[in-house]
Amino acid sequence: MNTPFVPRGLYAITDPELLPESRLIPSVAAAIRGGAVLIQYRDKTATDTDKLRRAKNLASLCRDAQVPLLINDDAQLARRAGADGVHLGQSDDDLVEARTLLGENAIIGVTCHADLELAHQAIAGSADYVAFGRFFSSMTKPGASNATVDILTQARKLKHPISAIGGITLENAPLVLAHGADLLAVIGGLFATDDIEARARAYSRLFQAQHSV
Repeated sequence: MNTPFVPRGLYAITDPELLPESRLIPSVAAAIRGGAVLIQYRDKTATDTDKLRRAKNLASLCRDAQVPLLINDDAQLARRAGADGVHLGQSDDDLVEARTLLGENAIIGVTCHADLELAHQAIAGSADYVAFGRFFSSMTKPGASNATVDILTQARKLKHPISAIGGITLENAPLVLAHGADLLAVIGGLFATDDIEARARAYSRLFQAQHSV
């Protein structure tokens, strides 16, 4: 089976409260201009019709920019929208079913909270990257379990890309990068700003500095 390429860098995740439909495309475009290497469309509240329209528009934008688009939770929506893959939580679509539906070239990530065993299971089930968090206080995931940066160091042994999520800011991002994060998954720390492109560029510079050796 092919192993899809998972880029390293800023992983921009949308939020419907921060990005209503009128702001969705221009905001994501600004994040991409600033260096975001992966986009996730995350929307728990919209209707199926609205989600499909928005996901298709994002897929077109990301395709033109050659930046992969993943859909949160919903492999069927990813397929219908022409996205590059899906990100699954522990209570979302089955990983094996998602792989069967989307094919071997799709990027599939899995939330593993603060549990290495969940990461082992995800990789055994064909996940392309694993996500740990939350690491810091987060408005988007206030009830999520806490993770310590030590789990990032331990997860390096998995030999798969690692995403860190949960309250990541420019101030604390260097800590998770230093412990082995390949992707900085950022929501409010990116999109709750007046200049999204500049903020994305600042995250990208942190990543480049950490991995320049």
